[in-house]
Amino acid sequence: MKLDRPVPGGPCWAELGTSDLTAAQRFYTELFGWRCETDPRQEAGGYTVAHLGEAAVAALSPLYQESQPVAWNVSFAVSDADVCARMIDEAGGQVLVGPMDVFDIGRFVVALDPGGAAFQLWQARTFPGAGVFNAPGSLGWVELMTRDTARAEAFYTTVFGWTVNTSEHYTQWGVGGADFGGMITMDDKFPPEVPSHWLPYFAVADVDATAATAEQADGTALMEPTSVPDGPRIAVLRDPQGAVFGVYRAGYEK
Repeated sequence: MKLDRPVPGGPCWAELGTSDLTAAQRFYTELFGWRCETDPRQEAGGYTVAHLGEAAVAALSPLYQESQPVAWNVSFAVSDADVCARMIDEAGGQVLVGPMDVFDIGRFVVALDPGGAAFQLWQARTFPGAGVFNAPGSLGWVELMTRDTARAEAFYTTVFGWTVNTSEHYTQWGVGGADFGGMITMDDKFPPEVPSHWLPYFAVADVDATAATAEQADGTALMEPTSVPDGPRIAVLRDPQGAVFGVYRAGYEK
């Protein structure tokens, strides 16, 4: 990711909704070296922020609704969540939650794109989002998995004004040309029941060692460590509760 801080239109946060918060904290602490702090306020509902040193890097939370899947969610920074929510509706997406205030720290929206992929908006007040990107244990890339790439491109460029860098094999998203993510077509290799979704990738020092640690901690390697041609070494993992995420070797920049 060429972004090193939250900027309007770019990813600013990754958030796990999990069926077992204690087990998830244990798994990701072992995997990434996170230090987790749970908000003690009852109205926070167990929301837990993961840190590397003093920098906030991600969050873990219980499932707040029965219909909520165990999954990682990606938030994108916006300057006005209400305006962006209206643009989502006008562009063919659907707002599920919000816009709503989260204490005094920001304004929040949960939405679906036209292909059904969930994502979030974050209008910062006192909390801008992740304090570090691209370093081992932090967010470094986000990837949209979708069955309709043309519709997705039209939607996200309309809502966020993203730049699009398309090569023969891969489409990359950017803010002002600074790429932060990409898009993959979901083909027949994906079971039909798997919905379109955003997949966060976390940077790690050693992809193979991280995948081995995940499997030893009852996780699963859905895609074994592999070196992408002209790209980084990556793996796609699933935690013990079923949330899927990627890892890549820190230091690579496309």
